[in-house]
Amino acid sequence: MTEGRYTATRRTLARLPSGADIETTVHRYEGATEGPTLYVQAAQHGREINGTEVLRRVHDRLDPDELAGTVVAVPVADPLTFDHVSYTTPEVLDSVNSNMNRVWPGDADGSLHERLAANLWELAGEADAIVDLHTGFPDYLTHVVFLEGDPSSRALAEAFGTDLLLSEEADEAADEEWHRRNFGGKLRVAATNEGIPSITPELAHHREIVEDAVETGVTGTLNVLRHLNMLDGDPVENGEARLARNHLGRVTADDSGLFRVDPAYVVGDAVSEGERVGVVYDPTTYEELQVVETDREGVLYSIMREATVTAGETLINVAWQRD
Repeated sequence: MTEGRYTATRRTLARLPSGADIETTVHRYEGATEGPTLYVQAAQHGREINGTEVLRRVHDRLDPDELAGTVVAVPVADPLTFDHVSYTTPEVLDSVNSNMNRVWPGDADGSLHERLAANLWELAGEADAIVDLHTGFPDYLTHVVFLEGDPSSRALAEAFGTDLLLSEEADEAADEEWHRRNFGGKLRVAATNEGIPSITPELAHHREIVEDAVETGVTGTLNVLRHLNMLDGDPVENGEARLARNHLGRVTADDSGLFRVDPAYVVGDAVSEGERVGVVYDPTTYEELQVVETDREGVLYSIMREATVTAGETLINVAWQRD
């Protein structure tokens, strides 16, 4: 890369009780000409590492001499969860806000995660667009989430591309579950409410690098740069791009046991309401505890494949498909 147009800088986000710094690396790519700033991060949840691999491959393919504007990339947004290969941080480190993606734009004088978010918000809050890379269940249809009613964020999602574009209602339009789970503190929501178009690509499997999900993420990130006129050319095809709405509903386990999924079902299937997807049964008595059925017509975009489940655990998700 051209000297001076690319930098990798260690950034201190907060401090541990021992006095040790919590640090991450910020990659900055300064284009040869003026243009927008794109902020992209990965691994807010430490077990979600496909986004980190996406940014490594984008780094190998990005030439600042061909770039207009600036890309700011943070491959490990939450070192605390990354080091624990976990979704949330241990309670001993942040008992108030264990999930970093519930506290944006953060608080420089708040809990540990609020301080991490506030520090990174100094970068993200100055951007013209944001891509927050995540992953999900082991059997998860790669998709992109954007805020319902925000045309700029929807345009980012369409440019990124995947097999499913998922809009999500927020704030006053959202249902009780959205507020109960504190989704207003997500980076995507906080940024969109501040006028910064933002998307959350969900790149399938966590804990392991999955090639097709990673390549979808690489193509999508480069597509966003093309959409923003930061790279030459138009976005390229990157999936079927079915549009649906996330109703936040989930079919959960009524009781603990073993979940056997009907092998005929795979993520991406179009389903009707009331289809039998599997059963939860007692592994000691073989008693059938629950017939697991789809709760609505739409796109089956996640299936719990880990058979041992506890009461209340999500088993499947179905999104409303839109025209």
